[in-house]
Amino acid sequence: MAFPLLSLIVFLPAAGAAALMFFRNDDAVRWTALGVTVLDFALCIAMLAGFDTTTHEMQFTERRSWIPVLRISYALGVDGISALFIVLTALLGWICVLASWVAIDRKVKEFMVSLLVMQALMLGVFCALDLFLFYVFWEAMLIPMYMIIGIWGGDGRVYAAFKFFLYTLAGSLLFLIGVIVLYLHGGTFDILVLTAQDLPFRVQSWLFFAFLIAFAVKVPMVPLHTWLPDAHVQAPTAGSIILAAVLLKMGAYGFLRFSLPMLPQASVHYSTLMLALSALAIVYGGLLALAQDDLKKLVAYSSISHMGFVTLGIFSLNLRGLEGGILQMFNHGVTTGALFLFVGLIYERTHTRSIADYGGLMKAAPVYTVFLALFVLSSMALPGTNSFVGELLVLSGGFAANPALTAVAILGAVLGAAYLLGMYRKVALGPASVGTRFKIHDVNARELAAILPLAVLVLWGGLYPKPFLGIIDASVKHLLMQVHGSGGGP
Repeated sequence: MAFPLLSLIVFLPAAGAAALMFFRNDDAVRWTALGVTVLDFALCIAMLAGFDTTTHEMQFTERRSWIPVLRISYALGVDGISALFIVLTALLGWICVLASWVAIDRKVKEFMVSLLVMQALMLGVFCALDLFLFYVFWEAMLIPMYMIIGIWGGDGRVYAAFKFFLYTLAGSLLFLIGVIVLYLHGGTFDILVLTAQDLPFRVQSWLFFAFLIAFAVKVPMVPLHTWLPDAHVQAPTAGSIILAAVLLKMGAYGFLRFSLPMLPQASVHYSTLMLALSALAIVYGGLLALAQDDLKKLVAYSSISHMGFVTLGIFSLNLRGLEGGILQMFNHGVTTGALFLFVGLIYERTHTRSIADYGGLMKAAPVYTVFLALFVLSSMALPGTNSFVGELLVLSGGFAANPALTAVAILGAVLGAAYLLGMYRKVALGPASVGTRFKIHDVNARELAAILPLAVLVLWGGLYPKPFLGIIDASVKHLLMQVHGSGGGP
């Protein structure tokens, strides 16, 4: 029997959360949570080291009968698409622990338990090969995220948590209806078997729109995005990192795992609609970000714009666009996760997120502002940073699919440069007002430990993206064969 590596990766954080329930000392809770998340990340690196990039087949598979009467199995596996996000989730796990070390000073044990349970459920989503199991992980994620926002958030945390819960629950109910319809047609919850069946176009269309609403809430796509700014602003730093870096990716992952391979005719038929919605999100998110004075809101609205590039790449339905969209999912997790980390670090020092309250931060905290510049340039997709490669592939694929809508999307990139450079100029440069108004100190060793891995990924992905593209290439080509029947598009 093969070693159950994926089960260990998924349930190690949950086991750590259970162990933390018996702890009483806050420092012991923090160190144990850090140890568990670092070990989980090491297991993910071991998984990636043994991953065969030449095949699209699911790897490290585990399958056990769970509820035989309904043909429900406990089934796990990874392909090139999910492998990247398993590693990203595990990496951000211990970064979130470090980011919460000082920021969370009440109910520390309960917070770390929620964080670890959240990590286990997110990993489960990316590993699940049974649709029922996937839905259990997908739905259960709402609970710890609701608690993280609702208990440890800002003054408006209750409203933000309720709005987040309501939106995502409504989307999940539509997803559940789609799951039941797929089961009634296929007689199984096995994702691989369901992917192979040929549904009538009318059924595909109904399912496509049910899945669209469910996944568009998570991405989020305009106009189902209004929960996101409130959730980000009120969430603690770790909550914002998880939301931006992992939770939003699950909507796009749903399109990749379900909409495209299971509903190929509908995906092709409605691709122009999806490209239009993506272009709208890119421009609309950019305009809203341009109008913000709150640092967190600016980064939150920029996420809507950047995730628009992801869906633009996915629904270009060609090799360059799809690989760019998936790579941009990963890059957005790294870069925007880092930006929320930086907003949290400066908020801990000043207790204000208003851009107008800053100025001259370069003199007060030079190391902080140098790293901030790197992540701002990455978010702008400057050549040499990770986002440039993904955005270039997305636009290349987008122009092949629909030149007019992709041209509109380019406006979003211009807006991105405007709001990001404007924010950096006001915060880092100019008169040194921040140093006189607040007691500012530069990043310490703990904070640097959280920053450096993300900075390395920004430069690695920008200067040598081949390993990242190599992981997803075989799986993307197979996905395109499922959508188009053969070939892979331009």
